[in-house]
Amino acid sequence: MAFVQANGLAFHVADRGEREKPAIVFSNSLGSDFRIWQEVADRLGGRYRILLYDKRGHGLSDAPPGPYTIDDHTDDLLALLDHFGIANAAVVGVSVGGMIAQRLAARAPQRIKALVLCSTAAKIGTAESWAARVEAIRSGGIASIADAILVNWFTPGFRSERTADYAGWRNMLVRMPVEGYIGTCAALRDADLHADAGRIAAPTLCVAGAHDGSTPPDLVRATADLIPGARFTVIGDAAHIPSAEAPDVLAELIDNHLREAGHG
Repeated sequence: MAFVQANGLAFHVADRGEREKPAIVFSNSLGSDFRIWQEVADRLGGRYRILLYDKRGHGLSDAPPGPYTIDDHTDDLLALLDHFGIANAAVVGVSVGGMIAQRLAARAPQRIKALVLCSTAAKIGTAESWAARVEAIRSGGIASIADAILVNWFTPGFRSERTADYAGWRNMLVRMPVEGYIGTCAALRDADLHADAGRIAAPTLCVAGAHDGSTPPDLVRATADLIPGARFTVIGDAAHIPSAEAPDVLAELIDNHLREAGHG
């Protein structure tokens, strides 16, 4: 277990692999910590330097008072890259982590060798939907809406057949810091990256889960269409968190994309 100070906050991180190898940074979804990437990172660790981190307000990282912005999260990631001496990296992000990756690619293109954007879009949700979620959490806590969230995270087969795994991921979600979760809801509410998407120069792969109710394939495809040269693919047996449901498939997609981008 490792903690570092960056951008004025303490972050829970894992820096794995030889420093000379090409770096991959993984950025998490709303309500998750870096454990969602564990199986994918294990499959890629032999070829790459892997940096995992809990974003602000999540996991074991600091949860300062909100609201947060996507630029707050992006500043955090830039500070972490600087802390670890990573001049450039491939960034793999899911959901809000994918929005952080998009914003980073637009703001600091020299730091990005390639992007893999999972279950994400240039704009996710509406002001009304995020306000309703915040109100529900203020009233009843994250646990009160956890099952509704997890229906979008995992396929029916995963929820019914992998009951221990499902219970564990539910525990992760409901134990997130409430203020950190709500602070990041504000970041999602206010973020519209349509203008950024057309400025992304890094080789980009957009990945959707066929059963994703949060960012359906058509929404992910629409964002891929905005990014010059971006490719789009769907993982058939996955929903919003493909790293947990289909790690073999996602790891292979990431590795192939990075090799083609000259970062592998």
